[in-house]
Amino acid sequence: MLSVVFYPLLYNFLLAFRNMSLYHFQVTEFVGLRHFRAIFADPSFYSVFAKTLVWTVVNVFFHVTLGVMLGILINRPLPGRAVMRALLILPWAVPQYISALTWKGMFNYEYGAINLMLTRLLHLAPVPWLSDAFWAFVAPILTNVWLGFPFMMIVTLGGLQSIPQEMYEAADIDGATAFQKLTRITLPMLAPILAPAIVLGVVWTFNNLNIVWLVTEGGRPADQSHILNTYIYKSAFAYNRYSYAAAFSVIVFLILLGFLLLTARTQKRQAGA
Repeated sequence: MLSVVFYPLLYNFLLAFRNMSLYHFQVTEFVGLRHFRAIFADPSFYSVFAKTLVWTVVNVFFHVTLGVMLGILINRPLPGRAVMRALLILPWAVPQYISALTWKGMFNYEYGAINLMLTRLLHLAPVPWLSDAFWAFVAPILTNVWLGFPFMMIVTLGGLQSIPQEMYEAADIDGATAFQKLTRITLPMLAPILAPAIVLGVVWTFNNLNIVWLVTEGGRPADQSHILNTYIYKSAFAYNRYSYAAAFSVIVFLILLGFLLLTARTQKRQAGA
């Protein structure tokens, strides 16, 4: 436990206060808060941080919305329900890097499946998915939404099994509509089950690296599609700024730690109310 968790974490913290780079690799010096001051003085930090927040909020919103909708849908008695469940879980079963590279091919401007469908079936102009800064940021979001909703769907299906059917039968006797049963029984009963999954989803999505890095080929075009983790990765392994990247990762760690502490405090307050 000490060697797997605490040593890398402690080494990262120590590295953040030194000057390890390609020029100072074996003999490093203590530089204090120099890297932290450089990060907070760099305007690109704030733009990348804003993109990371947008990336996280949009992804988690669609993961939860699609997951809950599909979970409720396939929980009903439908023809071919087992096949539908298997197909909807499939994105989650495929390794992330395989999905990312597949979607990257689908986003190809000339030969990608998405632009071919847009131009030939809908007669729309092709979208510059990987050469325009806006669309290069949308492309990994679409990929990650496709990858992430099955997890929330599985959690929803598990939660739906725990709701007593007597509650729906009593609502039927009282003449409740389907919408009233959804908003007054299903969603309130699912909320405590979904809450931990949403917290995990926020942390996983905020910390995601593979999808953005692989789909945009390292932040194309011109490093404009980075989120925090891809920016850190490029700083460390493309520019060899190891201590700078370590300081950046300490900031990300503290952001997520603050989010988790705030969430735990809110849940504790709600439980005590």
